[in-house]
Amino acid sequence: MRLYDCAASANGYKLRHVLSWLGRPYELIPVDIFAGESHTPDFLRHKNPAGRIPVLEPEPGRFLAESNAILLFLTEDTPLLPRDAFERAQVHQWLFFEQNCVEPNIGTARFWMLTGRARLHHPEVLRVRVEAGRAALSTLERHLRHADFLVGGRPTVADIGLYAYAHVAPDADLSLEDFPAVSRWLARVKDQPGHIGALAPYPANAMVAAT
Repeated sequence: MRLYDCAASANGYKLRHVLSWLGRPYELIPVDIFAGESHTPDFLRHKNPAGRIPVLEPEPGRFLAESNAILLFLTEDTPLLPRDAFERAQVHQWLFFEQNCVEPNIGTARFWMLTGRARLHHPEVLRVRVEAGRAALSTLERHLRHADFLVGGRPTVADIGLYAYAHVAPDADLSLEDFPAVSRWLARVKDQPGHIGALAPYPANAMVAAT
């Protein structure tokens, strides 16, 4: 099994995280997205026509993109994906929420701030992303005040999916001190066997120089 990924990608981090939790071996194939390696003709034709990472190659010649689709594929028939139909749907609910509300806002604001791209956008555009990220964390806070984990009172792949961007929210100027239930949940996820540590920083070629 091969994982085509960039170390700074939070979407790829989800997959490295779940593979570690499951103790599954894989070969990591680095892809320098900032040098255009995910937009080569070969990558677009054979791996992901959207030109994005991560991409999983579970067996030679078969490729699967979109991080949360890969999470669900990897956790099929494991304790991380509930067998109960309603709980499975709740896992899907949180993974859809992550891609709709968390990744586009916390992830984008963080990327802009850490790479210097924030200065390329009108301040109001960045403010809207940060406030939408705050709203996403507020949703998690309301739920986690009454739950140790996102679904069924136990760790599932939903927790791995949401952890990726939530634990780096401070990089998007979102203080986790404002979200105590989220902070306690992050600590519980971090305490699970197989935790891989924090997300890697962006490489030098991702940075936009000041002018």
